[in-house]
Amino acid sequence: MHPFVLRLTFLACLLHPAALWALEPSVFGNVRIDEVSSIYDGDTLRVTIRDWPAVAGQRVPVRVYGIDTPEMRDKRPRVRELARRAKQFSVSQLRNGKRIELRQIRRDKYFRLLAEVWIDGRSLGDLLLKAGLAKVYTGGTKSPW
Repeated sequence: MHPFVLRLTFLACLLHPAALWALEPSVFGNVRIDEVSSIYDGDTLRVTIRDWPAVAGQRVPVRVYGIDTPEMRDKRPRVRELARRAKQFSVSQLRNGKRIELRQIRRDKYFRLLAEVWIDGRSLGDLLLKAGLAKVYTGGTKSPW
């Protein structure tokens, strides 16, 4: 990279640290999960990755890539019930799994890890979709429940 461009990039990162992400690749690889510490809803959980430094790998929030499940805080009883079922489904799958992996890891706009979650060789997102507990979502405006 040209020295001027390097200096300009460095200055941009000092002024706006989020500019650093523009220099990083968009996909960070795959990793095996050591522990699922909590499950918020059908598509959001916290995990511990022992091979990562504690600041980045201990109880780190993860959002399942490619899907959207109903929100637990929704005011509509029907949607809250569907959210509860999606969460229970994910809890069951994750607790019974022997090998849990995050694949195609990236960051989302809330700085959570955004990744495909695989349990014993099966995609959690695909399982939720097949069970009718999730919709396909790859960004932008979510479709209503």
